[in-house]
Amino acid sequence: MPDLLSPLSVQGLTLRNRIVMPPMWSGQATPDGLITPAIVEYHRRRAASGCGLVIVEHAFVHPRGRHSSTQIGVHADAALDGLTRLASAIRQEGAAACLQISHAGSRGSSRLIGAPLLAPSAVRHPGEPEGEIPEAVPEAMVPEIVRAFGDAAVRAQAAGFDAVEIHAAHGFLLGQFLSPLTNRRDDQYGGAVEHRARLHLEVLAEVRARLAPGTPVFVRLGAHDEMPGGLELDDACWTAGRLAEGGACLIDVSGGLQGSRGVGKGPGYFVPYAQAIKAVVPVPVMVTGGLGEADLADRVVREGRADLVGVGRAMLNDPDWAGKAIARLSTARRAG
Repeated sequence: MPDLLSPLSVQGLTLRNRIVMPPMWSGQATPDGLITPAIVEYHRRRAASGCGLVIVEHAFVHPRGRHSSTQIGVHADAALDGLTRLASAIRQEGAAACLQISHAGSRGSSRLIGAPLLAPSAVRHPGEPEGEIPEAVPEAMVPEIVRAFGDAAVRAQAAGFDAVEIHAAHGFLLGQFLSPLTNRRDDQYGGAVEHRARLHLEVLAEVRARLAPGTPVFVRLGAHDEMPGGLELDDACWTAGRLAEGGACLIDVSGGLQGSRGVGKGPGYFVPYAQAIKAVVPVPVMVTGGLGEADLADRVVREGRADLVGVGRAMLNDPDWAGKAIARLSTARRAG
């Protein structure tokens, strides 16, 4: 039976264990969205501790999809040099390197991007009570957004990343399309879940088509909005199944339309979502959220509730978390 320290092969990419540094915004990019030495060291240090996989914090794919002034960009070729240094630093420490690519939609700022915010509908984001009312994405603009994700994936591969993760959680643009709270469209991208998930599948198809055959593509999927009237688990499970059919080789489960906020939720708060999704997809499932205790993270894998575990806040606070967890679990194995 596999455990947290077991290797895992994901579409030909072999991970030395199932400990993942999940994407965690560091706020250290340049005003142009370029990589700084601090970002390289931030990820390298945690890779060196023993992670099997490092998923680099969300990188915006299009100038109108930027979330913050210190967010990493993968929107232009000018970003390639820094991204190449980052991917190389992670891989040299023995971890696989993945870049998460995203579009913020209405979770941005028109002042920052110099244009109106874009979203499925002209609805203020429920997780941004003081946020702006965005413009609804015209259907004619959807191919431009899809193409931007494909362009970003090509840059990630050119920079040396082993995999790409499409960000469809935490109330960013793809999550906004899937949520009934933010998607009130009456065209082919709105209404029933098969329409609200259409953009997910189009982005995935574009990314898969643009990358070299066999390149792993992950999707971080928001499994539940955790707000009245929002996305619920059944629709997320349906979407996960279609994503796996469409070529996603790993589903990274998270939740919350306002983002992953675990205060007061207790340990492993997204594990039930991951377990439900794992039951309906034939690909590995990753879960993050309240899993900072090594024994709990190990148990989640051993019990078959998820295949990989992302350790966020605990690893943010202690860059050596992975090494300590490996030592603790290895000692327990020998003693047992």
